[in-house]
This record gives sequence, structure tokens and C-alpha cells, in this order.
Amino acid sequence: MDAVTVKTNKFGGGVRSSNIELFRILSMLMIVAHHYVVNSGLMNCIDAQSTLRFQDYFLLLFGWGGKTGINCFVLITGYFMCTSEITKNKFLKLLGERYFYAVAIWCLFFFTGYEAFSVKGFLKMIFPFFTVADNFTSCFLLFYLLIPFLNKLIHALTEKEHFMLMAWCIGVYVFLPSFAKANVVFNYITWFSILYVIASYIRLYPKEWFSDVKATGSIAGVSLLLSWASVAVLAALSRIIGKGVGICYFLVADSNKVLALATGISGFLFFKNLKIGYSKVINTIAASTFGVLLIHANSDTMRRWLWVDVCKNVGVYQGGNMIIHATVSVVVIYAVCTIIDMVRIRLIEQPLNERN
Repeated sequence: MDAVTVKTNKFGGGVRSSNIELFRILSMLMIVAHHYVVNSGLMNCIDAQSTLRFQDYFLLLFGWGGKTGINCFVLITGYFMCTSEITKNKFLKLLGERYFYAVAIWCLFFFTGYEAFSVKGFLKMIFPFFTVADNFTSCFLLFYLLIPFLNKLIHALTEKEHFMLMAWCIGVYVFLPSFAKANVVFNYITWFSILYVIASYIRLYPKEWFSDVKATGSIAGVSLLLSWASVAVLAALSRIIGKGVGICYFLVADSNKVLALATGISGFLFFKNLKIGYSKVINTIAASTFGVLLIHANSDTMRRWLWVDVCKNVGVYQGGNMIIHATVSVVVIYAVCTIIDMVRIRLIEQPLNERN
């Protein structure tokens, strides 16, 4: 039996095995850790060092996986949704969750006087598609509406045609910008669609090695080590050639870079094959992963308040206690956001579902 088989509970509903749900949690932790480093001013602090110290390398490695985490998140969506249907209620649930946190957090900052009123900020809060170019949430919502059409496409293709489409997309959107430095222009919606093509191929045309936990685990381990090695080597090289330390993320900084994709796919295959059964705790926490994103990465104001004013990352960096601070901060922020979203689910979402 596939390790991600959905079992039936006593109420007749689906109960998803917890291996993929655990992967979903780890993916979001990677995203939060990435934001800890890149949204707080820490990259400027590291870049100012003529010689990188241990804590500098730690931070760069700690924040390496944000784009890989996004890939993982979308691969999970593609794997399950390619054999499912998008319903009005599913989309409205996502949209309602987005609006709840956008409005609540904007009002909190505005009425406490932390943020002055601005037309642009207000419009971003009201219109979720105001920033489609690089906003994950907006693009994910629009991509979600595209899924029925993607499903019609992939189910109309033969296995060979599906594979050729996937290979073409990877060649153009991954290998060209990773190795030929080609300027391939696209936004998240385009990239999410490519990830959907990849995930649906894995689901619809399973190969024997796709289900080999040792093989996929080995590939995932090698991909992870190569990702870390690329960050460390390029960071050291940046001090030698006088470039910004940001070049350390060249092979993982964008979702379409080769190691970001390879680690995401191999990690997904590995966790897909883990047989850990059902855990109510894991599945309950995983149900709030999207809420964690919507809260902690809500806006530029939230990023400034969280990483600059509350966590004071730059100040801690100057004191040299980054390892404990980074680890505890990410875990605590994830936990607090999860608890907040659990309360929202309990008080708002569940009552609405019962009415419907």
C-alpha cells in the first residue's frame, strides 16, 4: 500500500497518512528559517564581514531552504490535486483564510498606531491579486483556479507526451537559468504549473524507484548535501572575489534553480515512501501550515515588526548568540502561528463547515 494512501475514518471521511503531513511541516519550517535570515537585515550584516565567521556560515545554511520549501509545498498540492477536483468551497476556504489574516493583521497594526494609513497598503489588504509578480499567496490562489485546466491537460496526454512536456519545462526553466545564466522570465504561477506537471507525473506514472525509500532517501541526502556545499563554497568565494555574499544562494535562491528543484523532488519522494502511519498530532499541526505562512509573512510591516522589533535579529547578531536565537525564534514563531490558526479553525472554520 502506498505510504500516502488516504484511509477512511469512522465518519466516512478521508484520513491522510502523516508522512506527507510531516514533510509539509518541515517545508514550512524551512520557509520560516529563510525569512529569519533574509527579511531581517542579517544578510547586510554578513556581507559587511571581510572574513566569514562560524555564525555567518551557520546563518547562511540555516536560511538556505526557503525556495526549496515552496517547491515542496506546491509538489504536495500537485500530487494530491491531479486526481482530485477543485470545488468552490475549497477555493473559498483558502481565500477566506487569506482575507481573515490580511484584514486582522492590518487592523491590528493600524489601530495600535504601529503603521500609518497608506492607500497602497490598504489596497494590498483588500485586493489579494494586487501583487501577482512575486507574492506567493496571490500567485498560489490564482494557480489554484488553474488546476482544473491543468488536470484536463495532463489527463489528455500520453505518458510519453507528459514526460516530454516535463523534460522541456525543466530544460528551459531550470537548466538554462542554472547553468547557462539565461534570463528566463516567469512568475510564480508559471513555476507552480511546472511543479504541478512534475508532481502529477510522479502520481500518474509511478516507477519502481519512486517507491524505493533507500534510493529516494540517498538521492535526497546527496541533493541536500550539495545544496549546503554550494552555499558554503560560494559564500567563501564571495569574500575572495569581492562579490556580495548573496551569491552563495545562486543554486538555491530561486525556486527554479537546479538544487532547489532536485532537493524538493527527492525530499518529496523520500517522505512519500516513509511509513509512519497516522498521527493526529502531526496532521493537526500540518493543517495550519498555510496559516503559518499567512501570519508570519503577511506584509512588509509584519516582517519589520517580527524580525526587527520583536526578535531583534541584527542586535543579537552583533552579540554573537545566533545559533540558539535562530533555532528558538523559528520554532517559537511556528508554534505561536500554529496555535493562532488552530483557534481560527476551531472558532470560525469548523462552525462554517458544519453549517454547510
